[in-house]
Amino acid sequence: MQRFTELRVWRQAHALVLAVYKLSGGFPATGRYGLTSQVQRAAVSVPANIAEGSKRKSNSEYARFLNIAEASLVEVEYYIMPTRDLGFTASATADELLTEVDALSRGLSSLRTKVEATARPRQARSSKPSTPNSQP
Repeated sequence: MQRFTELRVWRQAHALVLAVYKLSGGFPATGRYGLTSQVQRAAVSVPANIAEGSKRKSNSEYARFLNIAEASLVEVEYYIMPTRDLGFTASATADELLTEVDALSRGLSSLRTKVEATARPRQARSSKPSTPNSQP
């Protein structure tokens, strides 16, 4: 498996974090501890889960972390909407970020699908049929 920093989706997610921090730095003080911290937390969660998942022992675990990253990305998508609707963010800026979120979402979904396809199927337990005269 390649290093997480070499993954296109991780680089996109990291760029999104930087954009979210730059954007949220201009939010009014009233939103500083609510919406600001929520959007930052959710944004950071995306590349963090990609990175953490890439070091898990199995591809099924990796896929689970990619799915968590997808869920955090949906949170970011939502948080951008009220920042636009409340006038904290210009509509054009919000739309640009939402376009980036959409591209990242498609990339994450594609990577998760590929990782899931290579996950080893759960091995059936091999147990010998017991006979009445067999010893344990």
